[in-house]
Amino acid sequence: MHDLPPLLPKSVTSGIKIERVLIVRLGAMGDVLHALPPASALRQAFPSAQIGWVIEERWAELLCSRDTPRCGPRLAQRPLVDRVHCVNTRAWRNALFSDATWSAVVSAIKELRAERYDVAIDFQGAVRSAVLARFSGAPQIFGFAQPRENAASMFYTRQVHSRDAHVVDQNLSLLRAVTRTPLGMISAELPRDPVIESSIASKLKSLAIGSYAILNPGAGWGAKQWPAERYGQTARLLADRAGLTSLVNCGPGEEALASEVEKTAGGAAQAITTSMSELIALTRHATLFIGGDTGPMHLAAILGVPVVAIFGPTNPARNGPYGTRSVVLRNAASITSHARRPRPDAAMLEIGAPEVVDAAVKLLGATRA
Repeated sequence: MHDLPPLLPKSVTSGIKIERVLIVRLGAMGDVLHALPPASALRQAFPSAQIGWVIEERWAELLCSRDTPRCGPRLAQRPLVDRVHCVNTRAWRNALFSDATWSAVVSAIKELRAERYDVAIDFQGAVRSAVLARFSGAPQIFGFAQPRENAASMFYTRQVHSRDAHVVDQNLSLLRAVTRTPLGMISAELPRDPVIESSIASKLKSLAIGSYAILNPGAGWGAKQWPAERYGQTARLLADRAGLTSLVNCGPGEEALASEVEKTAGGAAQAITTSMSELIALTRHATLFIGGDTGPMHLAAILGVPVVAIFGPTNPARNGPYGTRSVVLRNAASITSHARRPRPDAAMLEIGAPEVVDAAVKLLGATRA
């Protein structure tokens, strides 16, 4: 578990003038969430700064609730940034030579340049994110000295070295280079939409669900995916030992996984499909989250929900739950790799449902104490 140290007093940062800052972190879900705590620290240290964020359209609800204007005075539905700049780089790459693509690219660049940002911070370290940071027109472009894609560093005016293990701490070190202060951390802010909160509350009431755990059987690729039937076994044991109903988060294309969990759970789990804004509201009120190295797991951690994380090939020292009470289960035989293999990590299969529920019960006991 990584606790969030407090933000330093404002007097520490009073000599630094930051007026217009652009954050570039396009996706994916977990990576955007890893950039939220540093961005929130920036907001708290410089409350009058104008902060923009370039993000893929599909992840925009992590910054701005559905049906909320993407620019203007900050509000609960868009608590962190003053302007959300949405792009769709996947569509651009798929139709690189079409007039529509180039029209969209030019429009995006004009929108960025119109804001006259002083500084752009590329938390992503990819060529496409670095290019967008450069095309924003900001005179200062900050990025990592060893970015994810080496060519990205060519677009930075300042390259920052980080020796931190966890990606959130790496992002914080990049932010410190911008502010030139020993900036601390605070809890991240996520959109809170009263209409969506009420809708989720009504849905749970109609299903007669009180306290619940969220189970997340999906993962970015097969090697990170713990078997769906074991999530079903976990749901049964959670109901018996902790009295918790299990809701199975079902993302696009994960219907078969959710169905397998329900089938194995024998009535102890129920699949639920939500929009991103609804998932934020649902997770905010969960008692427990169980899942692998995925965006929804990082969402639960950001929201302070206790997490039992089941890891295989990825390294929890870098990608583990950050800022909440958590237990990470990883077999010692798992070898760190980001190779997108389709089959589950063999060592991860040594982790059984009883071990997961033991960790959950222990975690819940410590949380309530």
